[in-house]
Amino acid sequence: DLRKQARQLENELDLKLVSFSKLCTSYSSTRDGRRDRYSSDTTPLLNGSNQDRMFETMAVEIEQLLGKLTGINDKMAEYTNSAGVPSLNAALMHTLQRHRDILQDYTHEFHKTKANFLAIRERENLLGSVRKDIESYKSGSGVNNRRTELFLKEHEHLRNSDRLIEETISIAMATKENMTSQRGMLKSIQSKMNTLANRFPAVNSLIQRINLRKRRDSLILGGVIGICTILLLLYAFH
Repeated sequence: DLRKQARQLENELDLKLVSFSKLCTSYSSTRDGRRDRYSSDTTPLLNGSNQDRMFETMAVEIEQLLGKLTGINDKMAEYTNSAGVPSLNAALMHTLQRHRDILQDYTHEFHKTKANFLAIRERENLLGSVRKDIESYKSGSGVNNRRTELFLKEHEHLRNSDRLIEETISIAMATKENMTSQRGMLKSIQSKMNTLANRFPAVNSLIQRINLRKRRDSLILGGVIGICTILLLLYAFH
């Protein structure tokens, strides 16, 4: 009795899945035909509410049949595992495994077909919304289009101004960083020079003496030149 019920459900599922697959195929073909007609501006793209309702109804029916077949398989498994089963237990297990494989194949086929249908419908809905937006934009008045273009140009100008300001700020920050690093280098050099001067006071005093002698020599040379100039002037006037 359980096998007879399982076979009946399997036959119903087989017919339902064939019809379900044909529905999905016709849905895709209908969408392609409507897309071609839309390209010639004769009919809109999306008008498949009837097919959507049929899809939902058939999907519910197939899920119910799969649930019933799963219950029948579970009952057959309980029967094969119960006590008092005759020695044909191996044959019964083989039969049960066969029905489980059929259930698994039907379940896989149903989910695959359903996923394909949902993917096609989602893609077509997206394309339809995009085409509607494009059509609404094209059907807008010339004034609105002109205003939109002006707004877009103004937006582009603002973006260019922002980009130039950002570039100027980045250049100023880089210059500030360079000047800060140079000031740090000069301070480090000055501190090193002061450190050397403090470490070698004799050298510092020697440098100071050399500078004083240079100044003295310069004064003497200037005095000699001045005296010679005065004498030459006196000689020239006398």
